[in-house]
Amino acid sequence: MTFAGRRERLMEMLGEDAAAVFVGASELRRNGDVDYDFRQDSTLHYLTGFDEPSAVCVLRPGGDSPYTLFVRPRDAEQELWAGPRAGVAGAVEVFGADAAHPIEELEDRLPGLLEDAGTLYYSLRPAEGLAGRVQEALLDALAGRRAAAVRGGRPLDRVLDPDALVSGLRLRKEPGEVEALRRAVDITGHGIARAMRVARAGMHEYEVQSELEAEYRRRGSPRTAFPSIVASGANACTLHYVANRARIGEGDLLLVDTGAEVDYYAADVTRTFPAGGHFSVPQRLVYELVLAAQRAAIAAVAPGVPFHDVHEEAVRTLAAGLRDLGLVEEQPEPGAEGEAVRRYYPHSTSHWLGLDVHDAGPYRVGEESVVLEPGMVLTVEPGLYLRPDDEGVPPAYRGIGVRIEDDVLVTETGHEVLSSAIPSDLDDIERIVAGG
Repeated sequence: MTFAGRRERLMEMLGEDAAAVFVGASELRRNGDVDYDFRQDSTLHYLTGFDEPSAVCVLRPGGDSPYTLFVRPRDAEQELWAGPRAGVAGAVEVFGADAAHPIEELEDRLPGLLEDAGTLYYSLRPAEGLAGRVQEALLDALAGRRAAAVRGGRPLDRVLDPDALVSGLRLRKEPGEVEALRRAVDITGHGIARAMRVARAGMHEYEVQSELEAEYRRRGSPRTAFPSIVASGANACTLHYVANRARIGEGDLLLVDTGAEVDYYAADVTRTFPAGGHFSVPQRLVYELVLAAQRAAIAAVAPGVPFHDVHEEAVRTLAAGLRDLGLVEEQPEPGAEGEAVRRYYPHSTSHWLGLDVHDAGPYRVGEESVVLEPGMVLTVEPGLYLRPDDEGVPPAYRGIGVRIEDDVLVTETGHEVLSSAIPSDLDDIERIVAGG
């Protein structure tokens, strides 16, 4: 489906009596006169494909211009320094807007675009930068509507958050989105393979990270989907470890949690492998248990299955295996496995994947788990983290952290593991690492 098709579907859901306002990302100052690398807001990109800073999209299904963009105008001097802009004309000709205006005219034109709308859809956010400007403009427009209502004009009936509607669209991936995810996963696999081949004791974690991410760039990914985790030894027991500064020790496992981004779509894959080429016996036992839990969880992915059942499959396998390793005293009662393993496995097994690495979409509707449908993409990522300071863990297992993560597409008949080409079998991993 094209960007226009997405807007049409959303406007059908909004209804002709509504208006919706979406704010793009702004350039953000990092330090001095240096900005962070710009990336467009995922929802604005999803609806428009417009990837320049300081843009606002207004959808008004019942208006003369159902799709209006406010953008930075062409500016020869600025374009000399920072590159060409689409400008107002490009917003119409290239990005399909029914009307477009300079962003400087937002405050003057927004009240007219909202005129006679009964419902305003807008997602509140911290009032800074462009979002602050938009919220001030909306408040002024609403004040004008209240004043007009006193004289017989139509008041605004309600203000709603559009996120639930947009998330419902983003949750089920179109074929083009799946293709972008495939490419992102493929590039991620090449990066992880490179990391496995080069990692050795004595290197720093950031050296492995540089090899991994250089492979992404060589293969066409402009950025990582999130900061790469390259955690050696006990650092792997810190779930979101991103320092990546330690020196890899003899006998260390290396946990690499990473993802390339392609056309704004994120991969998210984790592999854990021995930097020295071979798992020790305790490392192998822990790894085999996590792999078994992951395979059980992936096997559960199919249309009609509640999202949280995937997690329950993982924790049941982990609970039984931890008992065999002596880390859980006895088999927990059915339904209590999650609490029993929480000490060593404190996070969920899955999250949605797409334009954001933790993508849009609910996990529950009321008290009920969302049911999996074809087109949904989720991660499956069980792990075990046996902290080095946990005296309840036998010494041979302390400091071992293992996570294995794959990206899974729900299909009409079951599932497809998009990252299946990235080795996770122990023997395959040892062969790649030892082979260099």
